[in-house]
Amino acid sequence: MRFLFLERGTLWTYGLPDGLRDLGHQVRASGPVREQSLRQQLRSYKPDMLVSVGWGPDHTRKQQRLVRKLATEYRIPLIYWSTEDPNFTDVFTLPLLKRMKPDYTFTISEKTANRFRRLGYPAAYLDYAYHPRVHYRTRVKKKYKTDIALVANAYPDVLKKYPKLYRNQSLRILVRPLLKNGYRIHFYGRNWSRMKSILGFSIPPEWIKGHISYKNANQVFSSAKIMIGLQNYTDMLTQRTYETLGSSGFFLTCDTPAVRGTLKPGRDVAVSSTPEETLRKVRYYLKHESEREKIRRNGRSAIARHNYTARARFMLSTLSKKGVIR
Repeated sequence: MRFLFLERGTLWTYGLPDGLRDLGHQVRASGPVREQSLRQQLRSYKPDMLVSVGWGPDHTRKQQRLVRKLATEYRIPLIYWSTEDPNFTDVFTLPLLKRMKPDYTFTISEKTANRFRRLGYPAAYLDYAYHPRVHYRTRVKKKYKTDIALVANAYPDVLKKYPKLYRNQSLRILVRPLLKNGYRIHFYGRNWSRMKSILGFSIPPEWIKGHISYKNANQVFSSAKIMIGLQNYTDMLTQRTYETLGSSGFFLTCDTPAVRGTLKPGRDVAVSSTPEETLRKVRYYLKHESEREKIRRNGRSAIARHNYTARARFMLSTLSKKGVIR
């Protein structure tokens, strides 16, 4: 089959597209969603399926309606993979579904998939994963070598608007105590300079490393002794969880039901429930390299089946059973 991802060629050209390629399918990214260029690609490439993912610059109301119009006109199934649930389901995903009317929707939230089905939208649960060609262990790189690192965007505006979002608590458990006690953390991602009101501390500018490309993040995961892993929800795992463990990084994250549902604390991952526990765990694991090495290797094994080839296979099987593809 030929898949056209409605994507500018950044984040979502990796992962799920790689999994589809592993299964022998052709995958292209469309570039910016514009009517003329899309029509040209629909005529020349002749995709068997259109795939839209997440919330990006091409998810305006006008573009959502355009995608639906072209999918109908060219009689091509349109699939949407929702990666902003459940926090943004009401303000973003449901309005999108009403306008774009995808033939099938996948979401990273199992509870939201159930909700979509109750509302009459064909839907299934499809979580994040990692791909071994993108997320793998590298040699320790001098550029990224450090005791503690964090790869994530800060999202200060979202955290202020949604104070009950678990990510706020995750920051208080994992990051704030380390800053308070003078531990140097290398922050990769956007807007960490704007986090003083949330963390209670200004991050020294030299600790803020800025954006890192998706394909280079595994070098940080492989070079830092401890990777701090924020969680957004207690019943879901972040994308970074799969990617860090897939890269055999040592992962210190929050002790949540979702973490315990997939990983065994102390064997596959290090966990913390309080600021005090975070400090104890960091002190211990910085001193015990052999323990770190054992856990990071176990973490990679524990996450092995959660790869994008398996996710792509599940997606296609679901679409076949539901009659969306033949």
